[in-house]
Amino acid sequence: MKGRWDAPFAGYLFILPWLLGFLLLTLWPMLQSLYFSFTDYSLLTAPKWVGLKNFEAIFKDRFFYNSLKVTFLYVITSVPLRLIFALFVAMLLAKNIKFVAFYRTAVYLPSLLGASIAVALLWKHIFSRDGFVNDLLALVGVLPKNWVGLPETALGTLVLLGVWQFGSAMIIFLAGLKQIPKEMYEASSIDGAGKSRQFLSITLPMLSPVILFNLIMGMIGAFQMFTKAYVVTEGGPMNTTEVYGLYLYDKAFTDMEMGYASALAWILLGLIAVATIINFVASKYWVFYETEGGGSR
Repeated sequence: MKGRWDAPFAGYLFILPWLLGFLLLTLWPMLQSLYFSFTDYSLLTAPKWVGLKNFEAIFKDRFFYNSLKVTFLYVITSVPLRLIFALFVAMLLAKNIKFVAFYRTAVYLPSLLGASIAVALLWKHIFSRDGFVNDLLALVGVLPKNWVGLPETALGTLVLLGVWQFGSAMIIFLAGLKQIPKEMYEASSIDGAGKSRQFLSITLPMLSPVILFNLIMGMIGAFQMFTKAYVVTEGGPMNTTEVYGLYLYDKAFTDMEMGYASALAWILLGLIAVATIINFVASKYWVFYETEGGGSR
């Protein structure tokens, strides 16, 4: 009897640190946030139950809709561009060329830095009036401008920063490319298929599960983007880069409306969940799983 219980007990013991961390640092804060979303809470006073008033106020707030617009613009531009660029680089690095391991490491390095403040500060300087970008453009006669300070270009600088950190998606694409049988390309070459036909008929269908994974993970990360906007543009100019995460932060820690901010957080969770479900439902029309007998679903 003792031996029967030893193995399960040891397993539970090993996962106990993770379980405690999940309960205390994830689940409990989420439940607290759910409660606070129905209260008037400023961190300085006790929460006061107000029911759905926070949600009613949110849907009447024009800044809420502005943050949604900015966030959706960021998501629908940065995520596809990041995937395209990551796949392009992955296909280049999938070739057996000299020093390919060094190239893969060098390309992946920016992603190790993540959404660090140092990278955001560097990016802000690069696109400032006295930055490196203007120095390059001056060589072809383009007048300098403050790219992060103009309403028409500020969000674009954040999109470029998101695309620049494509290394994690590139590594996953690279692993997926390695799993495609070479025989498929050889057979298609014999049948007269060119590189473009091979890419459309072999590479993309075989990579479609990987594309779906990178799409969903990139989308979730883009919806939650905060550090880049906070450091590079601070939501300006004229709120053109005030993404949802920055708007939520301002409500919580600038306006001290923690109940309002908690409601915003749960709305964001709902938006991400809906977007993810839509992607999963739509995936049955374009994602190819080899284990399903060659079908498209």
